[in-house]
Amino acid sequence: MRSLNGALSSDLLAAYLLAACLGGCATSALDMAPERPDRPWSPVTTAGGEIVAGTRSSASPARDYVLPANSAMAEAPPGPSVDSAKIYGLADLIDLAESSNPTTRIAWNDARIAALAAGVVKSAYLPKVTATAVGVYGSSTGSASAQVLSVNSDHSGEGVISAVSLQWLLFDFGERTAVVDAAKQASVMSNIAFTASHQQLIYAVTQAFYANAAAQAHVATATESFADAQAVQTAAEDRYKRGVGTVIEVAQARQATAQAKLALVQAGGGAQDAYLSLLDAMGISPLTRIKVADVSGRVLSPAMDEPAEAVVSQALSRRPDVLGAYAAEKASQARVRAARAEFMPKVFLSATGAYNSGRVDLTALPGFGQQGSTVNLNGDRFGGTIVAGVTVPLYDGGTRAAALAQARAEADSAEARLARARQDAVMQVVHAGNALRTSLAAYSASQALATAAKTTFDGALGAYRNGVGPITDVTVAEIQLLQAKNAATDAYSTALSAAATLALVTGALGSAPQS
Repeated sequence: MRSLNGALSSDLLAAYLLAACLGGCATSALDMAPERPDRPWSPVTTAGGEIVAGTRSSASPARDYVLPANSAMAEAPPGPSVDSAKIYGLADLIDLAESSNPTTRIAWNDARIAALAAGVVKSAYLPKVTATAVGVYGSSTGSASAQVLSVNSDHSGEGVISAVSLQWLLFDFGERTAVVDAAKQASVMSNIAFTASHQQLIYAVTQAFYANAAAQAHVATATESFADAQAVQTAAEDRYKRGVGTVIEVAQARQATAQAKLALVQAGGGAQDAYLSLLDAMGISPLTRIKVADVSGRVLSPAMDEPAEAVVSQALSRRPDVLGAYAAEKASQARVRAARAEFMPKVFLSATGAYNSGRVDLTALPGFGQQGSTVNLNGDRFGGTIVAGVTVPLYDGGTRAAALAQARAEADSAEARLARARQDAVMQVVHAGNALRTSLAAYSASQALATAAKTTFDGALGAYRNGVGPITDVTVAEIQLLQAKNAATDAYSTALSAAATLALVTGALGSAPQS
């Protein structure tokens, strides 16, 4: 009895030691985390500065929170190949963006993944064939004693079993068909999203292109305003030299010139920002230098504004979000059919062929990551079985009923999302139409304003030079002329952007807008 207790104590001690070792292996992973909340993390790095995963530096941590420089990441991503002598129009920029922007490749891969998922689901119609081979060795050693008699026994066995099994679901009351339909609709949704990503990219580049054109126009306007300010300053200084002007007039003229210079500098900075925004929308390196075409030659026509009623039906029939919601609804209905089919019987066929060599007796052949073949072999022999049967689900604790209720709820939500998408589409079309109509009217008004402001400035400057007008009239007219020109530029750009927005919300923005 004492020896038995000693053996148990030894076993318990060994178990405790093993658990402690395993626990230590798990908690030792904390060495990879920062040592303290108020001290920087000091990683181990390679010679090139790459952080080595799974360990922490034993050296004293740095006193700042700057990560080590990885030389492999030091080079900026290369830009696309561009022609330095070419002037790129909107269509050229869109083509360049579609081949360079990562979002299009991501959307393309998503569409391929969805298509492959549909292919995986379709494979459920085919039989599953599995080949398995196992080698088996077993041994046992024992002893028995009775009074003066002691018997020792040793047994061992070894062998190899090879088997090929087939499993084939023959009939399932349409469950696989419904699952395949849902997967196909998911592929349609992914393809629609791929198209939508291209439309969004076209729209983003178009908007950035028009904004860049407006910024460049602001630079040109600011340059003209600076030249006008210099002309006023020259006139003031000339009048002062002739004794008919005052020092205050010269100071005011020089102040206006300085303000015009500041406006020119700010316009130049805005143009650089707009250019970088264009490159960002295209998804290319900001270090790329591209000559961008001027868009000022495009004529805005009231015919760009179509009645909302004429484009609403087109928008509902081809907008990606509406078509995607429609495909999602059809997929949810297919999942309802699949959940309903789970209540029905399934007809299947199963077959196994196996060969056993050696002194092994097994009733089930184990497998890894798959269902093992069922055999019953001993000795050197072949074996095979063919089974056809029907499985009828009787009771599962309400799992199938809950899955069906869940599928029905998802189908109801999908129907509601489709209705919401159609309603949002109509609202966006109406808003976009109103915005285009307003921007066209604003552009027409701003042109008249710019023409009147130019006449006022020229008249005020001529009167001042002839000594019949004050310099304040000239400076005020100069500022108003700059504002009027910028207003006309902004209204022009806004009208072009509004036209692109209307094309987007109607689902018609499939290429560069006509210029």
